[in-house]
Amino acid sequence: MSGTPFLYLWLLVLGIGWGLTLPMAKIAVSTGHQPMGLIFWQLFVMVVFLGLLLPLIGKRPVLARRHLKLFVMVSLLGAVLPDIFYYLSAIHLPGGIMSILASTTPMFSMPIAILFRNEKFEPRRFFGLLFGFVGILLLVTPEASLPAGTAAFYILIALLAPALYACEGNLVMKWGTQGLDPIQVVLGAAVVGLFFAAPLALMSGQWINPLASFGKPEIALALGAALHALVYVGYVWLVGRAGSVFSAQSAYIVTVCGVVSSIIMLNERYSIWVWLALGTMMLGMFLVQPRAARVLVPARVMAMNPPVQHEKARP
Repeated sequence: MSGTPFLYLWLLVLGIGWGLTLPMAKIAVSTGHQPMGLIFWQLFVMVVFLGLLLPLIGKRPVLARRHLKLFVMVSLLGAVLPDIFYYLSAIHLPGGIMSILASTTPMFSMPIAILFRNEKFEPRRFFGLLFGFVGILLLVTPEASLPAGTAAFYILIALLAPALYACEGNLVMKWGTQGLDPIQVVLGAAVVGLFFAAPLALMSGQWINPLASFGKPEIALALGAALHALVYVGYVWLVGRAGSVFSAQSAYIVTVCGVVSSIIMLNERYSIWVWLALGTMMLGMFLVQPRAARVLVPARVMAMNPPVQHEKARP
């Protein structure tokens, strides 16, 4: 693992990039856009961006039928379903709280990994899970931690997204990526996701025509999706160059940057309970991080569970 100043700078840039996507999602729902329409266009931007990028790095899109099961799983558990819960809760929760909740992915991942027999029980990581649970309680229990009129119910809805990401990561770890590059997997999953999102958006009446009124929310959606794809490519490069343990440190930067950028971009202010929850959650993240590298195909909060190639997936 290399620790040169450039790699640390790159780590900081990636963490800030991912952190900025969190308040951008809040802006995207600010005018009443509903989840399915947003999800379709987010996936569309991802497909266009990654589809153009792959030939530039000497690879090609792979959409073979034998990979369909993997693509469907990553699409549903890593994009469509968690983003539904994410956007629904973003309508009602501050961006900073969404950033803190996004950091719970590794805390959900640990018990699921034990259930799937991907990992063994470790007391240190169990204490990390407990600290994460305390952090959630600090957000839910004291009245001062939630804005007026916001029910704790939406915090529970928001937590479904990292829980699904954790399931996705553990299934990728169990199945492998079938010899595909992580970018090929994400592109294939995004293409499959379009076939889920388009009919759901049309049938539910949530279809969005971004060109009809291309304003601040639509710009935030497009920039967030493009930034998400761009930073992911940079993260894959960093994992290959510096290792997953070094790269996993971006999780802390993502969380802090998500909170700070929400203060700046959304003019949010938080009670002492939110800051206590942030500190408790950061400690939980530190304790729950696996000592060994793991593979997760990332989604919105991919930095929370670093994408490291699983051994049986290597060609």
